[in-house]
Amino acid sequence: MESRRGSFMSNLTQRPAPEEFGAHFGKYIEIVPDGSIVDILAGYLKSTAEFLSDIPQAKGEYRYEPGKWSLKQVIGHISDTERVMSYRLLRIARGDGTPLPGFDQDAYVSNVDFDAYSLSDLIEDYISVRRATLTLVRGLADDAWSRMGTASSAPMSARALAYVIAGHELHHLRILKEKYLV
Repeated sequence: MESRRGSFMSNLTQRPAPEEFGAHFGKYIEIVPDGSIVDILAGYLKSTAEFLSDIPQAKGEYRYEPGKWSLKQVIGHISDTERVMSYRLLRIARGDGTPLPGFDQDAYVSNVDFDAYSLSDLIEDYISVRRATLTLVRGLADDAWSRMGTASSAPMSARALAYVIAGHELHHLRILKEKYLV
């Protein structure tokens, strides 16, 4: 597959245009740095796993205020959201035009006891999910990146979904640093 990479390098570095995603996803896409989105996702695998590994187990159930998710729930949410977005990316990249519904992130978090997991188990889950995402995006052909579908009632390209995955992770890592690990 490495030999094909040069033929679609421009799609890996081209940021999604505004018409490739719903406005509600813009806050994630805009915080992703420039560069190859595949390389960015691969780099985050290493840096996020290292960052999370430095968090003491005792902080896992910390909530910065009542009613907010625990630190472990945030980590679980990052992985669950990546699963959903990667599934959407797969469907759109493969040309499935079936509209993809939104998902209720609060229902996802409330229907699993992330606090019962160890931090190391949640980190391993994150690593597994990211590796699967990387396998998917590394195998996309040039035209698949710009293929359009509908997700959460908005137009969405496969490229935009890769950026949403990266930006969503960055968004929550910022929250962890600013509100949970002070």
